[in-house]
Amino acid sequence: MESEAQADRWATHLATARQFHAREGHLRVGRNHVEDTAGDGGESVSVRLGGWSDNTRRRSDRLTPERRAALDALGMRW
Repeated sequence: MESEAQADRWATHLATARQFHAREGHLRVGRNHVEDTAGDGGESVSVRLGGWSDNTRRRSDRLTPERRAALDALGMRW
């Protein structure tokens, strides 16, 4: 079972991936890429999108169908 904190981290990373995709037109994120995004309070937050993307791809067999579909919609390379 997933904790609320884990679900929040997933949501943050997915929103950041969507931001990257909207700007770049793809989701081919370099392993060391850090994406700056706005936090809940409007402050700038740095998200290690490249590492998250790489780790998510490696653990794709553990993703729920909903999460996989969300990443498929962004053109995730599996």
